[in-house]
Amino acid sequence: MKFGVDVLVELLKAAGEPTRLRLLALLAAGDLTVTDLTDILGQSQPRISRHLKLLTEAGLVDRYQEGAWAYFRLKQDGDAASLARQLLATTLDSDPVLLRDGERLAAVKRTRAERAQDYFSRNASGWDELRRLHVNDDAVETALVQLIGSEPVDALLDLGTGTGRILQLLANGYRRAVGIDASRDMLAVARANLDKAGILKAAVRHGDILNLPLDGNEYDLVTIHQVLHFLPQPELALAEASRMLKPGGRLAIVDLAPHDHEYLRDEHAHVRLGFSHQTMAEWLAKYDLDVERAVDLKPEQPKGGGLTVTLWLARRRVPAHSETSIGSTLQTGSI
Repeated sequence: MKFGVDVLVELLKAAGEPTRLRLLALLAAGDLTVTDLTDILGQSQPRISRHLKLLTEAGLVDRYQEGAWAYFRLKQDGDAASLARQLLATTLDSDPVLLRDGERLAAVKRTRAERAQDYFSRNASGWDELRRLHVNDDAVETALVQLIGSEPVDALLDLGTGTGRILQLLANGYRRAVGIDASRDMLAVARANLDKAGILKAAVRHGDILNLPLDGNEYDLVTIHQVLHFLPQPELALAEASRMLKPGGRLAIVDLAPHDHEYLRDEHAHVRLGFSHQTMAEWLAKYDLDVERAVDLKPEQPKGGGLTVTLWLARRRVPAHSETSIGSTLQTGSI
């Protein structure tokens, strides 16, 4: 990491201001909106926006738009981001300003989580019906089964299992399965559904999919069905999914393609308005996962406000010293 004098001075000027340094510390912890940052720092939106503009222009912060919302985060790669992280590493853990910012950040994240949790809890018994307002379940389930194919699955892990539908759908293809969900109401519904279907080889457990109560490297297949758009930091769920997979194991994701239906934020607690192929591929690659195939399911009435659903199948890389070599070729299609 080397800089010319002029470039280094500009980077240090960008970072070397109290509010901007605090912003870098917060954005190093994940994606945040201007509203989040104004709540945490207690400063006006125009002031925060000006600081973010300067940090973005300096190449220290990434900005990306999702509908009417703009998200910011510390750049993940590059020399400028490395310098910012080194500067942050020199700050005192006991600094009262940064400690207070950290507490407020935790409160913002708790509020997000509680909102989504409340939504799940209130709609536990009718979740399957509610989902059908936005997704053609039959088409999605058929495509998911086709995508996974007949490759043997000794152990399946379903993250954000909800009513346990994926555990039922794939029951003929695995030897044992575990479903994880943060809502006890959801788990009660899932258990009832599994009992009704007579599925004894699947169990459901309470847990946080960002901090799973499980040992890693145990599962041949991990599924994440219509969960990521509820998460402030969906890439962390992908990191946990990768940790759970055996080398060569597969991850199947079902979620929404990018869209502009803002009402879903307020009415259905969506945090993210879909994911592009590029974003998903970049996140997966970061956690040693390579996309093998991606399929878009177009809505029946695209002009009537329907949502496109995307399915991704990725495989965890096999270490170089392994005798097994599994190739992967990205294919993108639509149905």
